[in-house]
Amino acid sequence: MSGLSGSATMRRDRPLLSIPGLASATPNEIGGWLVALGTWLAVVALAQPMGRQLRTGQEAFCYWVASIHAPYNLSDWTQPVAYVYSPAFLQAIAPLTALPWPIFFGAWTAILLGAVRFLAGPRLFAVGVLLASVELAGGNISLLLAVAMVVGFRWPAAWAFVLLTKVTPGVGLLWFAVRREWRSLGIALGATALVVAVSAVIMPGAWLEWFGLLVRLAGRDGTWAAIPIPFLMRLPFAVAFVVWGALTDRRWTVPVAGMIALPALWYGGLSMLLAVVVLRDPKRSGGPTEPTEPGSGSGPTIATRWARGGASAQP
Repeated sequence: MSGLSGSATMRRDRPLLSIPGLASATPNEIGGWLVALGTWLAVVALAQPMGRQLRTGQEAFCYWVASIHAPYNLSDWTQPVAYVYSPAFLQAIAPLTALPWPIFFGAWTAILLGAVRFLAGPRLFAVGVLLASVELAGGNISLLLAVAMVVGFRWPAAWAFVLLTKVTPGVGLLWFAVRREWRSLGIALGATALVVAVSAVIMPGAWLEWFGLLVRLAGRDGTWAAIPIPFLMRLPFAVAFVVWGALTDRRWTVPVAGMIALPALWYGGLSMLLAVVVLRDPKRSGGPTEPTEPGSGSGPTIATRWARGGASAQP
């Protein structure tokens, strides 16, 4: 009888609804998902109807409306609707852009929220969503750029996404050059070249248009939605910052430099700073969070190895 009674007690104590992972979730994690859900609902709801003045998804709409047959019909960067990324990006998201606008934007916003979760982690998820709210409302790709830069330390091919969309944040590749990590730099550039080659077989004319578009846009800065600091003024600081970071083993400087080097420093682009959170966490980033000094027990900095005459630059 005692065994039956104990079994009955265990059944009574077991929750009626058991969702894997939820029972062990902290209040911060649950709060983060609730904030994310509320943000998703609000952002998606405000994207309709398309004609009203206060709406969301302006940037995402540029990707959705661009025709894969004539991607650069609307490409004036200072206009409300303009597609200025490579043909490869449009080809990659073609399955999504084939969906009706509300479904596309709902899926796109969910992807961006996933990027916030990756960058901020479970503990700071809610804070990350709030800090990235401008970017989430517009639907731009800054969060995805930050993810690509973080992932790019382990899989350098991810840099192809950066180089074939915003282009100029590719200044972060100086990290590999300064540290003489030629294999990683070669993979990043080789993967980009491979994507271009495959895509150009399908859309050769579009690639010629894109290269011409980049030439026309060179030197032009953003609109009212961007911080009014010209690109050419920001670029030297971005270069110096990533070089300093490479010499002192500070990975977090790469996405910060990439943000500084955005073609236009959109307010939503500040969300790239969330990459600092993951890159300062050794358990999540797989690398050091602080520079190592000679005699510290952790090995010399890259600057010290340079001074010693070119010893291996690998961390």
